[in-house]
Amino acid sequence: MTAVPVTIGRAPQAPADAAPADLGAGLVDTHGRVHRDMRISLTDRCSLRCTYCMPEQGNEWLARTSILSTDEIVEVAQTAAALGIRTFRLTGGEPLLRTDIVDVVRRVAAISGPDGPVEVAMTTNGIRLGEVLPDLIEAGLTRLNISIDTINREKFAALTRRDRLDDVLAGIAAAAASELTPLKLNAVAMRGVNDDELVDLVEFAMEVGAQLRFIEQMPLDSGHTWDRDAMVTREDILAALSERFGLEPVPGRGGAPAEKWRIDGGPHEVGVIASVTAPFCGACDRLRLTADGQFRNCLFSLTEYDVTTALRAMPADAAPSERSGVIAGILQACVHGKLPGHAINDPSFLQPARGMNAIGG
Repeated sequence: MTAVPVTIGRAPQAPADAAPADLGAGLVDTHGRVHRDMRISLTDRCSLRCTYCMPEQGNEWLARTSILSTDEIVEVAQTAAALGIRTFRLTGGEPLLRTDIVDVVRRVAAISGPDGPVEVAMTTNGIRLGEVLPDLIEAGLTRLNISIDTINREKFAALTRRDRLDDVLAGIAAAAASELTPLKLNAVAMRGVNDDELVDLVEFAMEVGAQLRFIEQMPLDSGHTWDRDAMVTREDILAALSERFGLEPVPGRGGAPAEKWRIDGGPHEVGVIASVTAPFCGACDRLRLTADGQFRNCLFSLTEYDVTTALRAMPADAAPSERSGVIAGILQACVHGKLPGHAINDPSFLQPARGMNAIGG
């Protein structure tokens, strides 16, 4: 395995003499979408090797020197909060591999924006969750998503190339027993892998008091082997679940990525994130910050906005207001450049060079 800096379609930076950004302007793109959610990737490394995400060996990891420090993450998050970001979701790779994860949560959770304290959520594979969850909650973590694509031991080992199902289940049990509600479990639906297990996954989620959210497989694998014709669609998922459950649509989705259905009259619900067959771009309020400090305005964007280089090039004695102005300018440029949609279904669509682990979920 090697570690290399990644440079993909980065947008040019604002000139040094550019006017400082207006923190009161917020984060509204040219299509009127107000941005309130930011996904912050803490690392591109992971304790699993899921076949739809990365190869088992030969991964080119981001150079450690390019990874944002906790101070830099907090500095960016403070400016983003001042511009209206209300929720920060910590992702990876696997965020729990970050040795200072509790400190990151504590310091981000201490940030307040115009509407008050921000919310800190996390998406994890759950493997280390049992040992660190109490500290994460004490530090200010408020919401949790755990990824689990199968509860079959042989399938899990084949899919993730690691025999760690017991660790994931222990993490889910710890989360289910905690105060973090609603607990959400994420499962990528894959033909010939777990499409015969969709009902079982929902029943498992209901048993532990969690909400299962199925995700259509997206073109974000590092090997670029995604095949649209082979994917399990939203309609396939709903058809399979309808054979076992009564499903009633839950209104009021807003900007949430998942459509939800009430199961057999409630109280349990199931969600579907159909980024491919039923895109929700028109209501998207999310931005992303990669582990090496690149703003992305879409999961499928081919352009990144480099905040790391700009911050590290500033004089050591630069005033905090000057630094926040630089961050705000780059972030607002990122929002301004956001397209109406991801165009997955357009013949001209190009898959991002980064895999999902290097973008951040």
